[in-house]
Amino acid sequence: QVQFVESGGGLVQPGGSLRLSCVASGSIRTRDGYGWYRQAPGQDRELVASHLTYGNTKYKESVRGRFTISRDNDKSTVYLQMNNLKPEDTGVYYCNYDPLKNAPNWGPGTQVTVSL
Repeated sequence: QVQFVESGGGLVQPGGSLRLSCVASGSIRTRDGYGWYRQAPGQDRELVASHLTYGNTKYKESVRGRFTISRDNDKSTVYLQMNNLKPEDTGVYYCNYDPLKNAPNWGPGTQVTVSL
């Protein structure tokens, strides 16, 4: 099963930017969709951005226009560019398939903290 390893998180002030990366241990296939998920403190993990087959993307309403998901199949990497960050964007960010496979295998995630 493919393993995902996320990186690029950190502490940033409101209005700042971060670029998250997710490297898959195996090849990422063009026919599979991939997403970035966020788990805020005390909340369930939620899908915030997806890169689907044929290059289609979709975003959670609260991040649309600020976040951009992209992928590089040759590097087996999925990216999330996050601009104009807000405190409510704080959480641990994970990448995985979208839709999720049965018994999804989650990576360690990367912490994003937006605060003064």
